[in-house]
Amino acid sequence: MRTVTLSYPMSPETAAQLAQPQVVALGQFDGLHRGHASVITKAVALARQAGVPAAVMTFHPHPKDVMGKGDYEGYLTPKRDKQELLAGMGVELLYTIEFNEELSRVSPEDFVSVMLLPLQMVTAVVGFDFRFGYKGEGDADRLRELGQGNMNVEAVAPFLLEGEKVSSSGIRKSLLNGELEKANAWFGRCYHLRGTVGHGEKRGRTIGFPTANLQLEDRYVIPAKGVYAVKVTHNEQMLYGVMNVGVKPTFHEGVTAPSFEVHLFDFAGDIYGQELKVELAAFIRSERKFESIGALIAQIGADAETAKVLLGYPS
Repeated sequence: MRTVTLSYPMSPETAAQLAQPQVVALGQFDGLHRGHASVITKAVALARQAGVPAAVMTFHPHPKDVMGKGDYEGYLTPKRDKQELLAGMGVELLYTIEFNEELSRVSPEDFVSVMLLPLQMVTAVVGFDFRFGYKGEGDADRLRELGQGNMNVEAVAPFLLEGEKVSSSGIRKSLLNGELEKANAWFGRCYHLRGTVGHGEKRGRTIGFPTANLQLEDRYVIPAKGVYAVKVTHNEQMLYGVMNVGVKPTFHEGVTAPSFEVHLFDFAGDIYGQELKVELAAFIRSERKFESIGALIAQIGADAETAKVLLGYPS
């Protein structure tokens, strides 16, 4: 998949290089959940039928981050994760538009005439609630009006699970509330964090449960504090374990920034400075303070056994 970074206004030279018949899915697509997937797979299918490239156009940074509004707590899928997932969905071109305050003031008419029509797309595919332009004044109907005679517009119906509309905001809420099962169902996969193993307090090894201190590589949405059963990818090898997300209240008071401590089952390698992708498979319990180190050790052992059952890992 080819990735192209665009800025407003797109120059005639850039437009000339990119112009070709293509089908483009438009949206923020943070999370690439099942609702987003329904839009993108529609675009890929239409592109295959027409014999043209399938593309996605999105924005970075997140508009809510730039404007300081809404329920933005970080990314569900930072740029790298988004690129990998889109490539796996059959997308051939990814246009990432640099979002800034100038772009936020662009009218729907100017956005279409400057950023969309020069690409010569044959069809734009959007979600039912797609908004664009200044104050979100543009929607699918407005896009259809502005593109009339130049491009088709397909609006995809909402994706429902158990009667609820799958949405990024709903997933964020579920993650923050410890409702991981619901979040993963809406994703259609396990939520994951990616980072590098750094040096922590090294306390885990003294109590029989050595941990990898994960330092996140990007600004992810942080899930609820607690213990999770996890699947970990390291150098293309799949490992299993438990992860604690939190402030370790048994040892600390007044700490607010969470840490991410991963205990891997049956693993003794040196992985400092190496990358891990940690998939959150199940939420086991909330973080709490223990009255003694012995009580903490006993609970960690119980958590590990629970995780093994949940993950289907042999005890």
